[in-house]
Amino acid sequence: MKKIGVLTGGGDCPGLNAVIRAVVKSAAEKYHCEVIGFEDGFDGLVLPDRTRELSSRSIRGILPLGGTILGTSLRANPFEYKVTKDGKSEIKDVTQDVIKRISSLGLDALVVIGGDGTLNVAHELFKLGCPVVGVPKTIDNDIVATDVTFGFSTAVETATYALDKLHTTAESHHRVMVMEVMGRYVGWIALESGIAGGADVILIPEIPFDMKKVCGKINDRWDKGSKSSIVVVAEGARPFDGDVSIVASGEAGGQAVRLGGIGQKVGNYLADNTQKEVRVTVLGHIQRGGSPNAYDRILSTRFGVAVVDLIANKRFGEMVCLKGSKIESVPLRDVAKGQRVVPTEDGLVITAESIGICMGR
Repeated sequence: MKKIGVLTGGGDCPGLNAVIRAVVKSAAEKYHCEVIGFEDGFDGLVLPDRTRELSSRSIRGILPLGGTILGTSLRANPFEYKVTKDGKSEIKDVTQDVIKRISSLGLDALVVIGGDGTLNVAHELFKLGCPVVGVPKTIDNDIVATDVTFGFSTAVETATYALDKLHTTAESHHRVMVMEVMGRYVGWIALESGIAGGADVILIPEIPFDMKKVCGKINDRWDKGSKSSIVVVAEGARPFDGDVSIVASGEAGGQAVRLGGIGQKVGNYLADNTQKEVRVTVLGHIQRGGSPNAYDRILSTRFGVAVVDLIANKRFGEMVCLKGSKIESVPLRDVAKGQRVVPTEDGLVITAESIGICMGR
């Protein structure tokens, strides 16, 4: 093992730089191996002059930094790559160019750090013969093959901190505060931050909600003397008789469907049907930014070291993962088996309902 490449794809999240740092330091210290970084996800493998050497000096000080020093892209899928020719855009399969690039650079392996979309691309490249290994990343915590993904813990802390602030202004003005959080089609961020932040209502994608039940919870609190309420809504939540709220459609070779707007819809309904003063906060990309917390820094470091060990043992086509307290690995194909959804009949949902939190059912 003399040279490996690394890229970060998909949405950014706290801990990406900690993984890059661990890959570089482990490769250098343990295996005396060179590391090349590709900029802006798979763009770096397709476009010229988008690589950089990653040395111990170049990654100095990046452990606490949010984001990724390599940049990332939601649109760079080599199987459906958007190119412009004669002023017109078209979608092309450029995977052979990627394979040639990996070979021409003399890479022993390529480390792909990303969520389910990026890792599925990595798996398809592996099937074509590329020596690929993966590291799971997403604040949504929805990758089924690992118990936890780095970035999630920091996102939950950020959302909880925001809820702490919303409580005081809600109580001062006797308002209902609705906060919409990320998570796409799973409710892990909403559920964990809602419990930690003392929410009265938590609405998640796994439980289609009944707005009459939510209104009943708000009114009941007022009747019992609580003149403010906190509602946390996951962006992928939907009423039992409706659909998810979409702000932008997906495109071939590009970004996935963008969810959003459900918080405002819930807020409008509550204002119209409870006669309470309602305000809506969309937390948005604040959940993705900033310095990773201690848990995410440690998990990212463990993943970075483990993925280099996979390469040293020629275990290509695998992804590192957390199972209990141990770092293990699974085939990249396992990422496509579905999403890690919130269980609705045990665990944290039952904990929430046991302390009086309304889940909309």
